[in-house]
Amino acid sequence: MLAAYAERIDPDDPLSALAVGEQPEPEVPDGWAVVDVAAASVNHHDLWSLRGVGLSADALPMILGCDAAGTDADGRRVVVHAVLGDPAVGHGDETLDPRRSLLSERYPGTLAQRVAVPARNLVPLPDGIDFDAAACLPTAWLTAYRMLTSRGRLPDGGAVLVQGAGGGVASAAVVLAQALGARVYATSRDAAKRDRVAELGATAVEPGAKLPERVDVVIETVGEATFEHSLKCAKPGGRIVVAGATSGHLPAVDLRRVFFLQLEIVGATMGTRDELAALVDLCVAKNLRPVVDSTYPLADAATAFARLAEGTTFGKLVLHP
Repeated sequence: MLAAYAERIDPDDPLSALAVGEQPEPEVPDGWAVVDVAAASVNHHDLWSLRGVGLSADALPMILGCDAAGTDADGRRVVVHAVLGDPAVGHGDETLDPRRSLLSERYPGTLAQRVAVPARNLVPLPDGIDFDAAACLPTAWLTAYRMLTSRGRLPDGGAVLVQGAGGGVASAAVVLAQALGARVYATSRDAAKRDRVAELGATAVEPGAKLPERVDVVIETVGEATFEHSLKCAKPGGRIVVAGATSGHLPAVDLRRVFFLQLEIVGATMGTRDELAALVDLCVAKNLRPVVDSTYPLADAATAFARLAEGTTFGKLVLHP
């Protein structure tokens, strides 16, 4: 079957480690199911995998990708949950299982014509959501949903700051926060992206700008470049929820601000299968759809990866096997 995969690991030139070609059909252990992939989306996780973060050389070649939607063996429309973990070990939350992994780390990922996953990881997909939209949900949108809800505890009528709007998680957070009733502020260095995020309904501001109010929740995926601003923008008792560090992972933190204002710095990684199902329900109820930057045939995955690496996207990149 056709697949996009890590042929080798290259920390300095990750795009050169990507290959597109034939790979073996997925193995199907007991309790697993095969999905015919109709659409899959690309994430920064895939670029990090090519650099060797979370992917060891002895696992190569490894089919990349965490996100997919398609049909199962019975023809049912499904979206794939990418977290492979035991909810019982994580006290009901498979993301807290210390042995958990994501598709494309230990097991082949979704950037292929077919993918095998535990049957539990299949979430029914209503007819009203197309495959392209569904393929954007399991990583970026699920992470944003978890950041706002179970980790961020966004209150009714609250306020949210989204740093670095334009990326998959950030653009998802803008849409979801408004659907949850929040006032949303969003930053971007790019004027065109600020215009786009304003079209989504957020108040767009330049990085580091003073907001009209302090916020309940900060969605932080940028890291060093924005973290001081994130701390300054959080109201007393507010939460800075971190799910990435694209500009660097070692920001300076003024601990006086943290303890005096009783701020919480909270981590978030993906979400549970039940949270994905709840996200799908919310998308149906509120008629929400992910922002898709562009689509490509799987055979042209290298172009999509290059565009992601440039940092010029607004929304998600979708591949069609």
